[in-house]
Amino acid sequence: MNISAALRLIAGVMVLISLLLAHFVDSNWLFFTVFIALNLIQSAFSGWCPMMYILKKLGMEE
Repeated sequence: MNISAALRLIAGVMVLISLLLAHFVDSNWLFFTVFIALNLIQSAFSGWCPMMYILKKLGMEE
């Protein structure tokens, strides 16, 4: 799996987890969903994503 596919997988899983937590635990978990969305939007414009940095440090190749 390359870094782009891993990034999309992680983002999707995090969105699903935050939505489940918002539904079953507390609606404030929706702020985590907003954080993920804003991070994806800023990475589209800047080309920098914190998760990509982490994945590279863990040894995943592009």
